[in-house]
Amino acid sequence: MRTPGQKVTSLTPREVVSELDRYIVGQQAAKRAVAIALRNRWRRQQVEGDLRDEITPKNILMIGSTGVGKTEIARRLAKLAQAPFVKVEASKFTEVGYVGRDVESMVRDLAEASIALVREEAREAVRARAEELAEDRLMDLLRSGDRPGQPPPQPSMPLGFAPPPPPPPSPSPLSAAEREKLRAQLRAGTFDDREVELDVDAGSTTFLRNFSGQDMEEMGVNLQDLFKNLPGMQRTKRRLIRVPDALPILVQQESERLLDEERITSEAMARAQNSGIIFIDEIDKIASRSSAGGKGGGPDVSREGVQRDILPIVEGSTVHTKYGQLKTDHVLFIAAGAFHISKPSDLIPELQGRFPIRVELESLTGADLERILKEPKNSLLRQYTALLATEGVRLSFSDDAIVELAKIAQTVNERSENIGARRLHTILERLLEELSFSASDLGAHVLTIDGAYVRERLADVVRDEDLSDFIL
Repeated sequence: MRTPGQKVTSLTPREVVSELDRYIVGQQAAKRAVAIALRNRWRRQQVEGDLRDEITPKNILMIGSTGVGKTEIARRLAKLAQAPFVKVEASKFTEVGYVGRDVESMVRDLAEASIALVREEAREAVRARAEELAEDRLMDLLRSGDRPGQPPPQPSMPLGFAPPPPPPPSPSPLSAAEREKLRAQLRAGTFDDREVELDVDAGSTTFLRNFSGQDMEEMGVNLQDLFKNLPGMQRTKRRLIRVPDALPILVQQESERLLDEERITSEAMARAQNSGIIFIDEIDKIASRSSAGGKGGGPDVSREGVQRDILPIVEGSTVHTKYGQLKTDHVLFIAAGAFHISKPSDLIPELQGRFPIRVELESLTGADLERILKEPKNSLLRQYTALLATEGVRLSFSDDAIVELAKIAQTVNERSENIGARRLHTILERLLEELSFSASDLGAHVLTIDGAYVRERLADVVRDEDLSDFIL
């Protein structure tokens, strides 16, 4: 268990596995693989000299049927690492020349995720100062609101290119004693029933939104960012806002003023290059038998093209983003796929070689499903119990009910498509359908669900061989 203030990137592999165990049942081989990969990121940073640049991450290919925890492992790993992380679906990409997203967009998404992560950290670092400045502005707004005869704001031209109106005369500055007195009253809630006039963001111009999407993606250009600093393009609206609601807006505005955008961009790009993680899901959907030497046609041509486009990014290349050049040499790639129809050898050999660590995730047994219902911090039983508690219904599950739920979920998976732990969502939704519908009418109510209740409610699920209503 990590202690407050401990650097997450310095967690040992054993500690990483321990953290993952809180949310994911079983799959120890996959947990160990990602834990070692995460630790190696930290180890590389400790290496001195030119050898550091020669150490490249060992990318991971996770193989396993749907619902066994592939995506959840990657998602939890990103939170542990506090690293820039993006999850992409391989099936959304197309070869250059076809209509669809180009593979370089995953790297641009990583840059955006890194910028957002570093900016949020920077905001937290200046939050105390921003709150103080926001309180000062709010006190000035409260004082100016007491003065009669304020001129109304002047309307702007349609595109906002009119010169700004002259600022109103400023009141005499507050003394330090007066400011501290007002600050104490503000924090005590004395002014909570007052309203102040505040300029808030009115949103970007429509035509900029329409032309700033994927069409400009290849250029690494966002028209909203390009034009936002031009005169008149910063669209704001003056609104009357209650003091408790105005303070968070002012804190955010002051935080933005305190941020050093150049430093944020520089640090974010460095972090994306050295500790970024890209999770490529459904990679088996772009595998084709023609890649393994067979004859392929139709969609197989585009699938192999996508693989060839992904290859240089995984091998290490430089991608142009709107924040600058981003090298992918030290980005960790984790790919995952069920490989029901295809197999890893159907990928082109060069791409196979870029994923040297292969982990096969095990199919879930009835005992695994039982543990999934009970052990994870965010288990489904805890989620449903919390949801119904909002209506005053106190719900609890006996041990024999959990055993019965796991057994039914396993039976349905064996008879129809095996969708792993996702089957529990379907089973529980059917079990609690009537209760969820009538919970708002029950008021304060206590209900313990036991094995007999589960068997009675789900008897038709066990008997029905077709199960068409329960296949997701």
